[in-house]
Amino acid sequence: MVDSVEVKEMPPEQNSKAVVIGEHIVEIVSDSGEGAQKCGQSFAAISAKMGNGVWTVEIIPAEIQPPARSRAGASGIRIRIGSKKITNTGNEADLVVALNEQVPYGRIDQKAYHEGTIMLIENKWRTDDSEYIRNQYSDALVDFKNRGYKVLEIPMEEECLKIVKNARKGKNMWVLGMLVFIYSRSIEKGEAQIRNIFRKKSDAIINSNIQLFHSGYDWAQENLDFQFDIPVIESDEELVVMSGNEALAMGVLASGMEVCSMYPITPATSASHLLAEIFSKSGGLIHQAEDEIAAIGFAIGASYAGKTAVTITSGPGIALKTEFLGLATMAEIPLVVIDVQRGGPSTGLPTKVEQGDLLAVLYGQPGAVPKIILAAATIEECFHFVILARKLAEAFRTPVYVLSDTNLATGQQPFPRPKIKKDWFAPPIDQSPWKEDVKPYQWDEKTGLSKRPIPGQAGGQHTVTGLAHNRNSQVSYIPEENQESSELRSRKFASFQKTLNPPIINGKEKGDLLIVGWGSTLGAIEEAVGLAQKEGIQVSSIHLRFMSPFQPGLDDIFKNFKQVMTIEINYSDNKDNPQFTSSSRRYSQLAWVLRARTLVDVDCYSNVEGQPLSPNRILGVIKNKLGIK
Repeated sequence: MVDSVEVKEMPPEQNSKAVVIGEHIVEIVSDSGEGAQKCGQSFAAISAKMGNGVWTVEIIPAEIQPPARSRAGASGIRIRIGSKKITNTGNEADLVVALNEQVPYGRIDQKAYHEGTIMLIENKWRTDDSEYIRNQYSDALVDFKNRGYKVLEIPMEEECLKIVKNARKGKNMWVLGMLVFIYSRSIEKGEAQIRNIFRKKSDAIINSNIQLFHSGYDWAQENLDFQFDIPVIESDEELVVMSGNEALAMGVLASGMEVCSMYPITPATSASHLLAEIFSKSGGLIHQAEDEIAAIGFAIGASYAGKTAVTITSGPGIALKTEFLGLATMAEIPLVVIDVQRGGPSTGLPTKVEQGDLLAVLYGQPGAVPKIILAAATIEECFHFVILARKLAEAFRTPVYVLSDTNLATGQQPFPRPKIKKDWFAPPIDQSPWKEDVKPYQWDEKTGLSKRPIPGQAGGQHTVTGLAHNRNSQVSYIPEENQESSELRSRKFASFQKTLNPPIINGKEKGDLLIVGWGSTLGAIEEAVGLAQKEGIQVSSIHLRFMSPFQPGLDDIFKNFKQVMTIEINYSDNKDNPQFTSSSRRYSQLAWVLRARTLVDVDCYSNVEGQPLSPNRILGVIKNKLGIK
């Protein structure tokens, strides 16, 4: 749930011996179902409420219930906390809590740890009944130490069993208490967080989890010889902390939309879950349809009736909605489509991050289907872009897409509490009599815009069709009329582009290299570019929020740099592989579109490893591109 954030509080438990640090990255990894994500989210929320910068990303296996103690099935969360605003997941983790010794290997394979990483490991496996597991455990500890990790064995199970009968259902709160000590967090805020998590449970459950929390804290205080303090950000600004999916859901409420029609799909579903919990309190309706096709059909029906609706989905859902999206464009019915991207194609990597839907959203429908596409780059933008999307959908009588992704969806970050504005909300449905001399598609010759008749509006009766039609909404096979209607629908988006500003350049306006990004890579790209600039490298970046139509001025920006390249999380061929030639190489998705639109030789770096890009990795890409060792 969304929480308010208070700032400027220093924890009363702060130890004068604690080492003061600017930031740390913590990971909690476990088997699926052991509550690692809940523990990490709580730790992040406590830190954010104290005034620290925070960013989280969940580590979720593809299988619903992978085998226990599986290297490939590691489940968990990464939390980056600091004394400044945190905008991305960071580089290698500084401290890891592992509920068994096998799950860290999945993260080691992804180069998530560095020499010196502190590894706190559940020690119950040392005395397991199975000799095979005991050997696995001892071999892993030797291996971890040889890799340079600082390994500590922690009796989590033993301590939890002093309080509860099933340690599996309480270990996460014990770990939370241990982390609250290690990072000098507030005990009071820890207790408050637990009460909030279990607010719908009995007092007995709440009290046992608070006992577990205190047990973890007390054990750490008595047995660990290290502690850190990350000073808070001094600010009087009121903040909120939430995930990207929560921000999307809150944006739906703030936009004044009253209908959300959806079908469950990872990683978009939690946005719908929150709406299901709170939407009715504001007069909203959430409709879970029998499939993705029915979901968008219901949403278009609601929008046609006068109440612009939203449908929330991911890549495979976009594929199923394709025909209806064409209908909404042809009939010029407002609609908001939220696409929380995941790895593909097909089922692909359903729990991993990818920016793989740009081309599908841009070109997925047959024929001339111009559209407006927004790409949120931060969790705060997930909130505000939904409000903007509703406004644009109604102003331009068209579907408007909001692209998010798994990195934003499951991440948590504090941002300034939005101050409600009247103009966020949808205006009342216009039921004034329709003027007789105005046609249902009275396209303005200059802008392509037309007024929308609402069902029930006296004199506004007309036929709605997905067939080619003229201004009177009459089916037409006259060549000139189809040409005219297609051009005027496209003219709307040209008119919209003229209202946009060029993207802001992060860095100097001229240089050796310009990085172009979009979506959730913003923080990592800008951090990497900042590091490169400190080394004297002539690199700048821009980040696009409008993917269709593009913000103006790209040609003028590009010509001031010797090289231009995109950095994305989708597939592109490695140009260093001799199998790929200049004529056969596949480019990443934004690079492909920019090359076509600007006729500039835009290069690209991308991958589909399913992981957020780290600043250090991007810094390496920049240096490699410029031939710097």
